[in-house]
Amino acid sequence: MLTLFGIKNCDTCRRARKAMDASGVPYQFHDLREDGLSAALLEHILERVPVMSLLNKRSTTWRQLDDAEKQEVDANRARELMLAHPTLLKRPLLDTGDEILVGYRDGDYDNLQI
Repeated sequence: MLTLFGIKNCDTCRRARKAMDASGVPYQFHDLREDGLSAALLEHILERVPVMSLLNKRSTTWRQLDDAEKQEVDANRARELMLAHPTLLKRPLLDTGDEILVGYRDGDYDNLQI
């Protein structure tokens, strides 16, 4: 089964969920805000996606961090920040088993198979 990681009230995640529902492909939704992000789950994601490409510096969460937290963010610091603030991950993330698709644009899920 596919897993879609995101936040329920995120507009892009809503569009992605709607596309998943329309595709008929079974999936489960993991809400990063409500269900959290464990170190094991983050490492599972990072096995497929580079850490710095996951850090969402355009997010409200990033903008709300103080300057000290934002300074000199490297891969290790990015991991720490994402574990402390799961909403810093770019979203949605669709785990297909073989890869993790980051973000969503209309048509991205049109050819999904299980």
